[in-house]
Amino acid sequence: MDFFVIFIEGLASFISPCVLPMLPIYVSYFTGKDKDSKRAVINSLGFVLGFTIIFVLLGIFASTLGKLITTNIRYINIILGIIIILFGLNYIGIFNIKILNKSKGIKKNTDKLSFFSSILFGMIFSVCWTPCVGVFLSSALMISATSENILKGGIMLFIFSLGLGIPFILTSVFLEKLKNTFDFIKKHYDIINKIAGIILIFSGIQLMF
Repeated sequence: MDFFVIFIEGLASFISPCVLPMLPIYVSYFTGKDKDSKRAVINSLGFVLGFTIIFVLLGIFASTLGKLITTNIRYINIILGIIIILFGLNYIGIFNIKILNKSKGIKKNTDKLSFFSSILFGMIFSVCWTPCVGVFLSSALMISATSENILKGGIMLFIFSLGLGIPFILTSVFLEKLKNTFDFIKKHYDIINKIAGIILIFSGIQLMF
């Protein structure tokens, strides 16, 4: 049952305010200037592998320090909650967190994205995502921590990554069919960002209390 719950939490992370509004940008990284669908699938696999590596390591770390994490989960949630609220304020436009607003600069560096550079790309973005998907990730890590089993902890976060990663891969596979969806998101990007910011603020408050 724990594995199923964690998989669902991974899926839920994909539609979180931090990930879904940025989907057209991520996909444009995968396809490059040539809009190559085959390249998009290969790069999305590398991207998913990259953040899977980081999340599995987090799962191993959580299970290793199980008692310490479960004892201090209240403080961990408060810290994550504050970070999520700051992210929300950034999306609304009240704050300007540079690491979240570098899409133009990053685009220049990802025009020639390959499978192996996509792995690095996924690892870097997983670090940015960690607080942003904190509601679901902290729950997955909590389950992993209570198991106090390194192997099980790693497997749990691997399953979480599958839940988050499969939609990315499917998006790349059905790239042409989702074109209208991407166009809609791009057209209403500012509004979607503000709505995402409000949701993040409430998520952060919920996580803290």
